[in-house]
Amino acid sequence: MCGVFGVFSTSPVEAADLTYLGLYALQHRGQESAGMVVSDGKTMRIHKGMGLVSQVFDDDALKALPGRISVGHVRYSTTGAAHVANAQPLMCLSRHGQVALAHNGNLTNTNLLRRELLDAGLVFQTTTDSELILHLLAVQADVSFEEAARRAAENLVGSYAVCAMTNQCLIGIRDPLGIRPLAIGRSQEAWFLASESCAFDTVGATLVRDVAPGEMVVIDEQGLRSVRFAQKSREAMCVFEYIYFARADSVIDGRTVHEVRKEIGRRLAQKIRIKADVVIAAPDSASSAALGFAETSGIPFDVGLAKNRYVGRTFIQPTPAMRRMGVHIKLNPIVETLRGKKVILVDDSIVRGTTSKRMIQLLKEAGAKEVHMVVASPPFLHPCLYGIDVPNSDELIAAGRTIDEVCRLIGADSLTYLDFESLYEAIGISGERLCSACFGAPYPTPVEDELPVTADFLEEEGFS
Repeated sequence: MCGVFGVFSTSPVEAADLTYLGLYALQHRGQESAGMVVSDGKTMRIHKGMGLVSQVFDDDALKALPGRISVGHVRYSTTGAAHVANAQPLMCLSRHGQVALAHNGNLTNTNLLRRELLDAGLVFQTTTDSELILHLLAVQADVSFEEAARRAAENLVGSYAVCAMTNQCLIGIRDPLGIRPLAIGRSQEAWFLASESCAFDTVGATLVRDVAPGEMVVIDEQGLRSVRFAQKSREAMCVFEYIYFARADSVIDGRTVHEVRKEIGRRLAQKIRIKADVVIAAPDSASSAALGFAETSGIPFDVGLAKNRYVGRTFIQPTPAMRRMGVHIKLNPIVETLRGKKVILVDDSIVRGTTSKRMIQLLKEAGAKEVHMVVASPPFLHPCLYGIDVPNSDELIAAGRTIDEVCRLIGADSLTYLDFESLYEAIGISGERLCSACFGAPYPTPVEDELPVTADFLEEEGFS
C-alpha cells in the first residue's frame, strides 16, 4: 500500500515539483514517510523523511533537487520498521552508476533472497524487502542496467511495482501477476509512471495505459519501449485496490474506481431488503458504494458522519490504541440526520473491527434507532502477504467467527457482507484474474516464506 511515482523528460522540466504533486495525489497510499530522488543527467540528489509529503518537502528542499528525471515514494510499512532508514526511494552507487529505486508491494521470498545475499557478503542498511531489489540490480555488473533490472525481476516472488532510475533512464517493473498497480502517463514534456492514474491528472498528464503484468518499461531519450521478463500465465490484481486502496477518481484496467464501487453498492441493495430511513457512508472510501446502494434501494442518501479532513486513514495507523484515538478525532455524527432513524451504514470492509464498533457506537449515541451494517466486500479472513499490514489472523475480527458473532461484537442490528460472485461481477473481472486471498481465496504465489523478514529471522542473522 505504498505509492510510487516517476518522471522522465527530454526537455527541461522541474521533475521535483512534478513529483511533489504526484506524491501529494498518492498520499492516501502511505502516510508514514515520503521521499524523492532527482537527476539532472549527471548527479542524483535525494531528500526524504518521516511524515506527510507536505511535511517532508518545502520550497528550499524542492529547489535543492534540480533535474528532469525522478522517482518518488510515499510509504506505508509492511516489511521493515517505521524508521527513516527504511524511507524510500533507496539509492546506491554501483557498476551501473548511481541507481535509485522506489517499490510498492511485498516480496514473499524475502528471507531466502536475504540469506543468499548475506552469504555472498553483501551488506544491508535497512530491513525492507525493497533493498533486496536494489542489491539484485547492483550485483548484475557485467550487463546493461536494463538487462540487470530484467534479471533482478526474474528472481522476485510476490507483489512489486517498481520505479527505478539511473542518470540516463527511468524503468517501471510490474510483477508477473499484476498484484500491485502501475500506470504510464504522458504530457507534451514528459513520461510518467505512477501507482494510480489520479497522479497524472495532478501534473497535467494523461493516462496512456497500465504497465502489463510481467512487463518492464524503459524510458530514455529514445522514448518508451517494452520488455517482457515473465511469460504471461494468470493475473491476480489485488481486489482490495478496487474496494479500498485506490482513489475513487483513478482508472484501473479501463474502469473508474468510483463506478466500480457504485456498482458494488447496487448489488448490495439487490441482495438485501432492509426497511430503513437513511443510507450513510463510512467516509470517504465507502461513499461511492453507499450512493449506489441508495440509488437502487430507493432509500435516501445523506451525510451521517462528518469527517475531519486533517486526519489520515485510521486503518493505516500503526497501533490499536492510535486507531481508537483516530476514530474519536476523525468522525463526528450529524445528529439531525440520525435521531430516531433506522440507519444503513455502508463501509468498504471490516478488518479488525475497531473502527466499525466505534462508528456504530457514535451513531447510536447520536440517537440512531437502529444501525444496519452493510459491507462492500466479503469477510476479511486471512492475512495479506502482498502489502496490507495484517500479520496474523488473530487481528481479523471475521476469522473463526460467524457473521452473527461479528455483528454482536461491533454492536450492529444486522450485518451483511458482499458475496464473491457479486464482487467480481461489479468489477467486471473474473475471480481467476484477481487476488482475493484476504477473503479466503487461494494465495496466488507460493507462501512457504509467508511473512517476510520475521523477527526470528532477524534475530538469527544478528539484527537487533
